[in-house]
Amino acid sequence: MTDKLKIVVLAKQVPDTRNVGKDAMTPEGTVNRTALPAIFNPEDMNALEQALRIKETMPESEVLLLTMGPARAAEIIREGLFRGADGGILLSDRKFAGADTLATSYALSQTIKQINPDIILAGRQAIDGDTAQVGPQVAEKLGIPQITYAEEIMEVSADSITIKRRLERGIEVVTSTLPALVTVHATAAKCRPRHAKQVMKHKYTPIQEWNAD
Repeated sequence: MTDKLKIVVLAKQVPDTRNVGKDAMTPEGTVNRTALPAIFNPEDMNALEQALRIKETMPESEVLLLTMGPARAAEIIREGLFRGADGGILLSDRKFAGADTLATSYALSQTIKQINPDIILAGRQAIDGDTAQVGPQVAEKLGIPQITYAEEIMEVSADSITIKRRLERGIEVVTSTLPALVTVHATAAKCRPRHAKQVMKHKYTPIQEWNAD
């Protein structure tokens, strides 16, 4: 048995759709991303908290954030570092522009294959698309088990994970072998605030950036 796990948190920088004004939509009916402030997708923050809790029980574990987007999306990796994550990768390339969930999950899955994590955590869905498709599609492309609607990670070992799921008509507890992908529900614990020492440490830390190649 090992007390060290590699954990990847899939995160997305999204427009803050909670503050929608008159310029929030383009004439074509799509979200006007330039008119809305960019934020860390809320349920991805819930996923980050679950990752950090695993690290607290297994201190040698490593928590990495993975996001895909333009250069400014590196901001959410830095936010993760401020809260206790160990590192992150930004996938950024003009070839990724306009990617739908199938293309996004393909790019993420190919990156994850190179990282080879034990656990992948992600928010249930992003507030800009609300599809809840990327996490399950990544699991399918990797050929690993997936647990969705997670509210709490109850137990983790070197080869298994036990999750409490929040479903429409109740709660379910399930156990899966590792590696596995878990999508986290908004009812899970909120992410801890920034830590002052981590802010000072990572304020100017270079963010690793990968392109399509």
